[in-house]
Amino acid sequence: MKPAFPFATRRLMMGGLLTLLAACAGVPEQAPDQRTDIARVETYLNTSHGLQADFVQTWPDGGKGQGVLHYDPGRLRLDYTTPGAMKLVAAGGHLLFVDHRRESVTRMSLGHQPLGLILDQPVHLSGQILVTAVQHGANSLQVSLARADSPSQGILTLGFSDMGGKLSLLVIEMTDVERQHIRLDLSNAAASGQPWPDTMFTLSASN
Repeated sequence: MKPAFPFATRRLMMGGLLTLLAACAGVPEQAPDQRTDIARVETYLNTSHGLQADFVQTWPDGGKGQGVLHYDPGRLRLDYTTPGAMKLVAAGGHLLFVDHRRESVTRMSLGHQPLGLILDQPVHLSGQILVTAVQHGANSLQVSLARADSPSQGILTLGFSDMGGKLSLLVIEMTDVERQHIRLDLSNAAASGQPWPDTMFTLSASN
């Protein structure tokens, strides 16, 4: 049985592809092409209005959940269909998780969560955010992020397809202080260019 709040219980508190030791060891200065890739990711996160994707979530024990992701710059919503009806809304510096099966509601700040690294408005992948790694393949791009003042609080890794110079988000992976991982694999990601209604991201358990 999955926990009532899959992003918080079992001391997960989010995760990524790199270990926290890698972040604490320091990051070399980015090469010009890496700085270009970071700027492209920043632009993607700040301009992907009306983004929707199907997702499959993998928990550290190998269990699976799935549903639909909705994203506007600074706002994220996950509606789960399996293992049961649940929703996660992250916006305005806070996170709400509702498990309709158990009639439970959990709220927390995004200030110490890796997911919060990409939910500022606008997103700036510099200053308070440390880019710990950039990996660019033939048709892929991956960046890993941490908080510059407290990298031990978690790593967030974003994986993109990079076809014809166009990015498309494929993976969100998060690692907590104990190196436990949560991974979201996305498919059919597309942005309409029009923001989702504000009501979709209200921190209310009722909608």
